[in-house]
Amino acid sequence: MFEEEMSVGPNGQVVIPVTLRKALKITPGSKVIFKLDGDRIIMEKPKTDSANIFREIAKNGRNVNEIKYDEYTGEIFKRNKL
Repeated sequence: MFEEEMSVGPNGQVVIPVTLRKALKITPGSKVIFKLDGDRIIMEKPKTDSANIFREIAKNGRNVNEIKYDEYTGEIFKRNKL
């Protein structure tokens, strides 16, 4: 596990260490997701490939037969900024 202590700036901003940005291929304009787990903050990259989108839909308990084509393609466009 990688660990590095960073300071929070006056506007609540924290710089993501270069080694983590490179490992996760995070570049200016990339989106990240923050999750709160007790007293921990978890940051992860959004899932953008088709298989992951279907996994997320499945987690929400929706039946795949109920997914509308435009809802699926809309999600693809939204996640990839197309």
